[in-house]
Amino acid sequence: MPRELHDGFGRGINYLRISVTDKCNFRCVYCMPEEGVAMRAHDELLSAEEIAHFVRLVAPEGITRVRLTGGEPLVSHRIVPLIEEIRAIDGIEDISLTTNGALLPRLAPALREAGLDRVNISLDTLNADRFTQITRLGRVEQALAGIDAALEYGFEPVKVNTVVVRRMDQDVLELAKLSLERPVHVRFIEYMPIGSSATSPHCGAGTSGCSGSTLNPELWDASDVVPSDELRELISSQARAMGIGALAPVDESAPYGAGPARYWAFPNAAGTVGFISAMSNHFCSACNRLRLTADGQLRPCLFSDAEYNVRDALRTGDDEAVVALYRTAIAHKPQQHDHIDGTQRFMSQIGG
Repeated sequence: MPRELHDGFGRGINYLRISVTDKCNFRCVYCMPEEGVAMRAHDELLSAEEIAHFVRLVAPEGITRVRLTGGEPLVSHRIVPLIEEIRAIDGIEDISLTTNGALLPRLAPALREAGLDRVNISLDTLNADRFTQITRLGRVEQALAGIDAALEYGFEPVKVNTVVVRRMDQDVLELAKLSLERPVHVRFIEYMPIGSSATSPHCGAGTSGCSGSTLNPELWDASDVVPSDELRELISSQARAMGIGALAPVDESAPYGAGPARYWAFPNAAGTVGFISAMSNHFCSACNRLRLTADGQLRPCLFSDAEYNVRDALRTGDDEAVVALYRTAIAHKPQQHDHIDGTQRFMSQIGG
């Protein structure tokens, strides 16, 4: 059994999120600019072998869960062999993946056979026009087909992630209703300021010129955040009006890997509805994760620009130096993110 390292505040660290690429086949307005992120030289990014070797080194340090993210991880041709390599590492108990779902119908069989346990699928609206507006390149049918494929091939649990932005006026009840007949877990995530003025035109809270009716969430503003309590009451009131019944909290039926989400459910629903309150109710006290970017930087916190360059250490062949950097990152994990002013990278570059 691997020992679990603890940070300076007593939190056990057992979860590693890995961005395998910063490229994506969508261009979601809150995630990256319309033209995508700047192209990187091939040798700037970690290879699949380097990622697997890093996981092999940190598994004995207590990492038992790995989530693969992007960008869009399924655009990487190395995703299936990478999952196979990670699956073979002693101590790794759970491998999950976050995707927009577009490529999942084609890749689901190979991903399942390689050892992938579960998937999260991003879906911000069921309205076809609004979906294309938000993703710039996607079609809602692609995401829905991805959900169907995840259920068909036995990924468990299947979670649907929705980033809620007030000015996007999303069909949140319709999204929540996906949990009525299907065993899916719809999670509503409060909109966060990812990307600073150095990387994007995101605005900080109260910045002039940000508000307006135009769908342009790249201009982040605090007024676009819909607190989870407000959203839950809105969904419940609309559901009561339709005769569905209000959401009620659940404990024993919360899905595996529940993490920071708090789960509720409609009466007799097959799935659940979760709320991730990153802005209105910080869950830092229970944070158990580190993030590895596609270019090999280890981040102790999503909202901290502190990074530890494990790429160069991996390429020197000095395994002890890699583990030392990993331990240093844990030791410097902040207690909480008191001031959320944006980061120096887009979400696609961090591996949200």
